[in-house]
Amino acid sequence: MNIHRAKGQEITLTIGGASRRIDTAPGRRLSEVLREDLNLKSVKIGCDAGDCGACTVLIDGRQECACLVPAVQADGRTVETLETAEPVLRAQLQQAFLAKGAAQCGICTPGLMMAAMELLRDTPTPDDAQVEDALAGVLCRCTGYRKIIAAVMAATTPAQMQDMPQAGAAVGRAIPRLDGARKVEGTEIFGADYAPEGALLVRAVRSPHYHAGFSFGDTEGWAAQIPGIACVITAADIRGENRYGVIPPLADQPALAEEFARYRGEAVALVVGSPEAVEPLDLDSFPVTWSPLPHTLTEAEGMAADAPQLHGDRPENTLIRGRVACGAPDAALAEAAHVVSGRFETSYVEHAYIEPEAGAAWLEGDTLVIQACTQAPVMDLEDTARVLGLPHDRLRIIPAAAGGGFGSKLDVTLQPLLGLAVLKTGKPCRMVFSRTESMQASTKRHPGTMEARIGADAEGRITAMTFHGDFNTGAYASWGPTVATRVPVHASGPYLTPNYRATSRAVHTHGPTSGAFRGFGVPQAAITQEMLYDELAQACGMDRLAFRLRNALRDGDKSPCGQVMQSVGLVECLEALQPHWEAAQRAVAAFNAASDTRKRGIGIASCWYGCGNTGLPNPSTIRIGITAEGRLKLHQGATDIGQGSNTVITQIAADAIGIAIGAIDIIGPDTALTPDCGKTSASRQTFITGRAAEAAGRALRAAILRQTNLAEAEQITLRDGRLTVTQGGQTREIGLSDMVPDAQGYVIAAEETYDPPTTGLDADGQGTPYALYGYGAQMAEVEVDMALGTTKVRHIVAAHDVGRVINPLLAEGQIEGGIAQGLGLALMEEYLPGQTENLHNYLIPTIGDMPPVTSILIEKPDPEGPMGAKGLGEHVLIPTAPAILNAIRDASGAKITKVPALPHRVLAAIKASRQ
Repeated sequence: MNIHRAKGQEITLTIGGASRRIDTAPGRRLSEVLREDLNLKSVKIGCDAGDCGACTVLIDGRQECACLVPAVQADGRTVETLETAEPVLRAQLQQAFLAKGAAQCGICTPGLMMAAMELLRDTPTPDDAQVEDALAGVLCRCTGYRKIIAAVMAATTPAQMQDMPQAGAAVGRAIPRLDGARKVEGTEIFGADYAPEGALLVRAVRSPHYHAGFSFGDTEGWAAQIPGIACVITAADIRGENRYGVIPPLADQPALAEEFARYRGEAVALVVGSPEAVEPLDLDSFPVTWSPLPHTLTEAEGMAADAPQLHGDRPENTLIRGRVACGAPDAALAEAAHVVSGRFETSYVEHAYIEPEAGAAWLEGDTLVIQACTQAPVMDLEDTARVLGLPHDRLRIIPAAAGGGFGSKLDVTLQPLLGLAVLKTGKPCRMVFSRTESMQASTKRHPGTMEARIGADAEGRITAMTFHGDFNTGAYASWGPTVATRVPVHASGPYLTPNYRATSRAVHTHGPTSGAFRGFGVPQAAITQEMLYDELAQACGMDRLAFRLRNALRDGDKSPCGQVMQSVGLVECLEALQPHWEAAQRAVAAFNAASDTRKRGIGIASCWYGCGNTGLPNPSTIRIGITAEGRLKLHQGATDIGQGSNTVITQIAADAIGIAIGAIDIIGPDTALTPDCGKTSASRQTFITGRAAEAAGRALRAAILRQTNLAEAEQITLRDGRLTVTQGGQTREIGLSDMVPDAQGYVIAAEETYDPPTTGLDADGQGTPYALYGYGAQMAEVEVDMALGTTKVRHIVAAHDVGRVINPLLAEGQIEGGIAQGLGLALMEEYLPGQTENLHNYLIPTIGDMPPVTSILIEKPDPEGPMGAKGLGEHVLIPTAPAILNAIRDASGAKITKVPALPHRVLAAIKASRQ
């Protein structure tokens, strides 16, 4: 992190046309000089190794990773950051990025824009390949890159920004994200971007072992020998309950381990002090003695009879089991005309958000304030208060902008650690994980070993399926119970399956804790089901798309849980793919006839996904109010981690009220200012918080009409402290300054809660697990090098039923970003504990890996959704990997049974297919 400002050598940098003199230590990174000494916070730090490119700046006009440049090497040179670059080209890029939807979370946006500036100065109208080459050194985890390419190509031509919609017409419009300006200006405040003046630095001492006992030596004596160390904190300093977890009855994870460390990277102590003292510390000198113990890393090892038990109250290392069953699957399989079966394995997948965990904390009176990256501020408050022993009203969580999340930032990480440090020292503190710390300590996608059998009759209709999955949940519970219960509900895929049994088991190991990651286990199950459905279609002598159409769920069908389905848009998604499928078949056949060394293939896969919690309460609450000054304020606590909830929720609220979207000020999320909108996960915010926003908007509209004695309104406007309502030839005007504000400071207000109508599931998983589902289907075209085993994805067509499109621009961005992560799951991403703990060894898709995407938005409104809308964020990743894997088999004959499909696995599968 290198934040200390040690002196030693004076350097001069030319920044923004002015000379800036800085006295700095010779070895300091330029990135830290720019951020800490010159307050140029657009320079982001994601790796300190030149792997992510978030710190890209221009030095004498050429892009460099500022984290790799010693500050002294920039002496006498011109350095450009996003804040200080030439204003005309910067403004063009900013406008293009907004218009094209090229910024989602925004953490990588400044680095991308600086790389683009270098390109555009030399090549004002670049093509795709030139943009890909120029931006190849900057990683983005959110967008899927395609809109970034479009923005750079359009930057020097007049941008076509949409006008803001008229009152009542916001839903359905592709308006740029309302919080986008901060992202493209580089002024968004992420977790590492703010700390109070004089904040102490917190670092964690972490276990180097997967499983070990430990004991401390003289920590006070060690600290006393180092000037600037304020204190050492261990579990003995915790006043509350030293355990947390997203599912309270199963909470099992200590903020600081006691006696035993259960995974590599687990925190056992904190060192707090001045940045100058703490940052350069070699924590290997910390007085702790380790006693390594036997460990397990895979689900098979964790299930072994002689495996070390991680938790005394969980025999056989079993956290939980899941089950859904209906009909008589064994008998139906015995009678089926065609039966296929298979066993598939998936790996740990790292979230790899570009922003490592970071935050700051301080006291305001007797209230502890924590500002950090998160997806679930109220859950953070509850878990952190439990650990610290604080009442909820003495703790405030302010979410910093999140530089990506994808599920991992649902769990608390540094929040209780920051709280411990502030409460012990009485001083503000900050903490920033290194990239290695982040990858060691954060949750991962569950590895799984899955087996299934599926049968069909002579007409190609699915008659039965059995499925079992063992999932490696790692050292602690986290979201393991959610994965184990969600997977059996979804493992059939969105197909009518009258006889069904799916079971699952979450198994503890000493690997990283597995948590939420875009899909909660459904992407893993989809690989199993969709690859087997390809085999079953072949056994039935049917086209693969036609087979899926024949078996697709339709309105009125029952799911394996016995739920009667409504607003099922899968048939429409598959039909939308049909012309692309037929054209690709012809093109692939022509290519393959002329090529022996490289072969192309196409694959297809479908998805469904229940939005929200599985059979559990899942409420969101929205407050909207009008002040005496005539401002309309929307309190929405849904954290926007790049998916667009700040914009989408506001669009829904504006149309429900019947007011122009520009009249609304957004407040939140902040546990002191906003009601609980629940966690940002499970594709729930557009649906659930959107329904609450719609209800609150309609309630506010009704309150306004009561004030005017009008039955309806054609126009509602706020201006100069007056509310004006027009209907027909009548106009009513209300002077707001004369009205008495309520306890929240509003003269007219509404607050509404929405909780989806679900039921718990019985022992066979029967019930209504979700009130609403989204659907989709994707087609992938790939090219396989038959000698090298490498795979290049050439094109993906994605059709997704979103119910009603609230914002087409943001919906397309979600599709492309999800596809990029699905591509990584299929082809390259495999987290190996102890081996791939940085972004050099752990590979995620780059701009050159991402193919063109054709997005098709299907609208089949669901009456339960806000204005008919359904969730989307999770769905888009689910079919990508199986579509790619099916395309690999179509191209090469290689049946991949363990992902990712690395070249050596593809070659082995090609060889096996020929035997």
